[in-house]
Amino acid sequence: MEISALTLSEIDSATALWTSAGLTRPWNDPQADIKFALATPSSTVLAGRLDGAVIATVMVGFDGHRGWVYYLAVEDAHRGRGFGAAMMQAAENWLVKHGVPKLLLMIRPENDTVLKFYEAIGYSLNEVIVMQKKLGDSAN
Repeated sequence: MEISALTLSEIDSATALWTSAGLTRPWNDPQADIKFALATPSSTVLAGRLDGAVIATVMVGFDGHRGWVYYLAVEDAHRGRGFGAAMMQAAENWLVKHGVPKLLLMIRPENDTVLKFYEAIGYSLNEVIVMQKKLGDSAN
């Protein structure tokens, strides 16, 4: 698998992958997320490709204090082959290159499989509570 930044022509492939992996939510526009991440120097979307086709993605960025990862996805047909771990290593490398010392990510509580995946590649629970407040038009 070859990993590099997602191109604008691959946005539809990435959003289709995220949808099939159950990562999209009605209140988030994944195409807007990608375009924003690709437009700023503090974030990117990495794509893993086999034979030129996008089979894995991860969105990575930093907020000036810590790094964050979103949208890690691997096509069902390619799971269990180490591609998810390779994508996370690429995300970690991107953050290290940008001087980021710590990476955080969020996992939905019901997603035990994903929790076990991250534990297997060296992540540990961070005892914090994440709160939210919807702003603007999304508050209605």
